[in-house]
Amino acid sequence: MKSKVIIIDDEPLARSIVKAFLSAKENLEIVAECNNGFEGVKAIEEHQPDLIFLDIQMPKINGFEMLELIDENPSVIFTTAFDEYAIKAFDNSAIDYLLKPFTQERFDKAIEKWEKSTSSDSKKEAIDNVTSKQPDEHLRIVVKEKGVIKIIPTSEVYYLEAYDDYVKVHTKEKYHLKKKTMSFYENSLDSKDFIRIHRSFIININQLTKIESYEKNSYRATLTNGATIPISRSSYGELKEVLGL
Repeated sequence: MKSKVIIIDDEPLARSIVKAFLSAKENLEIVAECNNGFEGVKAIEEHQPDLIFLDIQMPKINGFEMLELIDENPSVIFTTAFDEYAIKAFDNSAIDYLLKPFTQERFDKAIEKWEKSTSSDSKKEAIDNVTSKQPDEHLRIVVKEKGVIKIIPTSEVYYLEAYDDYVKVHTKEKYHLKKKTMSFYENSLDSKDFIRIHRSFIININQLTKIESYEKNSYRATLTNGATIPISRSSYGELKEVLGL
């Protein structure tokens, strides 16, 4: 039985090169080609591939953000124009990385590496390790709800709230759930705009309207949408410092 492969890259030439290199692999079958992450999510859900070749830099959402939106767990070989120094930063974070332009010999080595890889747990861990590596991701949060992918500019986020194994991303109209941790957002969001004021809350400083005491040695923050957020004692001093108080 052939293994199913999907190619996701916004460059037609790059897709054609991968197709040409795959043509000699009788055990692999290309079931879909996609030129952006939105198409990639749909194709993965439809075909449930064994392996995907995934470009990192694509319009709208990048390859890492696309991986956050899928429930399936295919093996991933990244194809990227990053230089070798950037690649080293992703060491052991995927089956392999192919630095464009790559040769048939280098491509074959990536396939061999995939064929030796059998641990789905390690694949999932690898994906989780790289989803915050793109420098522009602090400007947006990508969510999928009822099959619809939405891109939320972080400027529209009022606050984030811990919610079991998820994070609630609160905007003006509603909140969105992301299967991430508070630590992830604490480290990935722009520290000039977002600060963690409590174990369970990160606020957008630009949405802050008031800080007030409400119990002995306790404080809370009020945001422009009327939400009131507790401020932990350990975070109060840091918040004052950020605000220049």
